[in-house]
Amino acid sequence: MLCGCQSVPFRGRPGPDSPVLALGGPAPYVRPSATPPPPPLSRPVRSPDRRPGVYAATRAGMLGPVARRLPPRVYVPVSGGTAVQVVDARTYRPIRRIPVGQAPRQVVPSWDLRTLWVTEAAGLVPVDARTGAVGRAVPFPDPVDLYFTLDGRYSLVLGARPGRLQIRDPRTLRLRSTIRLPCPDPAAADLSADGSTMVVGCAGGRLVRVDLARRSATETARLAENTRPQDVRLAPDGSTFYVADAGRGGVWLVGATDLRPTDFIATGRGAHGLYLSRDAGTLYVTDGAARAVSLISVAEHRVTDRWRLPAVPDMGGVSADGRVLWLSARQAGTVFAVSTDTGRIIRRLPAGPAPHGLCVFPQPGRFSLGHTGIYR
Repeated sequence: MLCGCQSVPFRGRPGPDSPVLALGGPAPYVRPSATPPPPPLSRPVRSPDRRPGVYAATRAGMLGPVARRLPPRVYVPVSGGTAVQVVDARTYRPIRRIPVGQAPRQVVPSWDLRTLWVTEAAGLVPVDARTGAVGRAVPFPDPVDLYFTLDGRYSLVLGARPGRLQIRDPRTLRLRSTIRLPCPDPAAADLSADGSTMVVGCAGGRLVRVDLARRSATETARLAENTRPQDVRLAPDGSTFYVADAGRGGVWLVGATDLRPTDFIATGRGAHGLYLSRDAGTLYVTDGAARAVSLISVAEHRVTDRWRLPAVPDMGGVSADGRVLWLSARQAGTVFAVSTDTGRIIRRLPAGPAPHGLCVFPQPGRFSLGHTGIYR
């Protein structure tokens, strides 16, 4: 629970797609059915203060019913080991280790926020978000990442060599179909504003659009020479995708409708992870090789600040109240908690060999679209 917040009555018609308008107020969500209906997001919505509204339901304090019952934790997969380390986000203290298998890489919240899926070398391992109990692993050779459709009806497992996107049941991960991607080594992805398509960043500087209804890759675009796409994130107004480029050291702005680059913002060498602030006004970029985090103004498309770190930042996430940016530093075996007010390190925690795709959980939002925490 956030301190200093007063409950304000919710105003508006309740429903699974209505944004929460009050900090700390009751979330007007309904529990999803076994087959939840698709939300009517045919175009980007706008929040009451007229900010772009793709992330209108992910601001500080907008925790749904499931999330409000869970304590704030940071889940750190130790890719050089066999477990996920759990950190109490309030006290900054490690509290337990969850054994999950060989070389865990990322922790992914399920669409309904009830399960944490851990990607590891041989497949995906479910962990109960409430109890920490580990379920039966689902075999999948070398999974890259896990996502979910906007309506929660399918999970989308990104695989490498050959590049493929498998459509599976969101709870059991039973295979339904496979989409071949015209590129090797996919890195990350995100969904369009209406959820009809998915954009995947691949090796060789390529972006691939996948039509989820037709279950096929329908478009391929190339950014430029010497590019290496990493994280992909939809802009708050839904018109643009941000694509981190470790090769050129910056972030591309790519049109959501035509995949054409419209701008490039230089940040630093090894640009990797992309994370939005709680007000969706700032994009945090981890510049690994530069040992820094760059802050990009979403409105102005420019770098407004840069925070230096004593080690290479990798992946991370923003706390539910927006005050802390958690980051893994794989090469240093360390996790950083960084103040989003000052950019100073609040705490540096040892995390075992090669901590990677950490997950800050729970976070505000109606549902998770996967990765280490893409919420809408």
